[in-house]
Amino acid sequence: MKLDAFRGQVVIITGASAGIGRALAQQLARQGAKVTIAARRAERLEEVAATFRSLGAEVLVVPTDVSDETQCKALVENTVAAFGTLDMLINNAGLAVTALFDEFTDLNLFRHTMGVNFYGAVNCTYYALPYLKQTKGRIVAISSLGGKTAIPYNTPYCASKYSLHGFYDSLRMELYQHGVSITMICPWWVATEFHASQLNKDGVPHGAARGQAMYTSKTMSAERCAKITLSAAYKRRREVLMGPGSLVVWLKVLAPRFLDWLTVKVFLEPVIRRARAVQAKMK
Repeated sequence: MKLDAFRGQVVIITGASAGIGRALAQQLARQGAKVTIAARRAERLEEVAATFRSLGAEVLVVPTDVSDETQCKALVENTVAAFGTLDMLINNAGLAVTALFDEFTDLNLFRHTMGVNFYGAVNCTYYALPYLKQTKGRIVAISSLGGKTAIPYNTPYCASKYSLHGFYDSLRMELYQHGVSITMICPWWVATEFHASQLNKDGVPHGAARGQAMYTSKTMSAERCAKITLSAAYKRRREVLMGPGSLVVWLKVLAPRFLDWLTVKVFLEPVIRRARAVQAKMK
């Protein structure tokens, strides 16, 4: 990919106040793209924008809750009003709620996860499509390996990501005649604030200490993930699987029961052991 591959192009990035979204915005701004950054935290967005503007970048801040269709419409309309067109939509906003399904006291957190991860992308895509058709533009969705193969303790998250793949696989065929490409990005572990922001069954974030404990010195950086993402978008690739993604996808086809067993051993049993240890201490 050329160093200025996206120069002059207009790009919307959701979930841009931190992590992968911020790294994407930074790299696009350095390339000379005109970037609209969206997220719920307005103050964080302004801090990000100030940094980019000091480098001479054109940045528009639009605080947006992507689960709100009206706000997504305004996000697209404000972008086109400011820059005159739209070349790429990057749906990056996302969250996770971790708990056993039968631990939830109701389905509000499940619906909230679907609202952000799935309907957030659907909302933005719907209102961006007329403009992307005009430019034969690009749609990029930051999904997860959890959208290709499920893991326990993450039913809302996996449901939202599986839905995202189904939606875009269908839409890709509809947009073939219009020259609009859709690129699905499936990261493995990336060192961001994501795990610190994960919610438990009561809707309480895990916190920085627990979130950072998920990462090691070998964990992919947000900057590296963003670089891979933009290269794939530029080449209009269909899908990018990071980490053990290709192996996991093949195991799901060739040995699904073995993959289930392995996933339970790695993800579920440690959680159960920790829960039993806590219960024992409380007795």
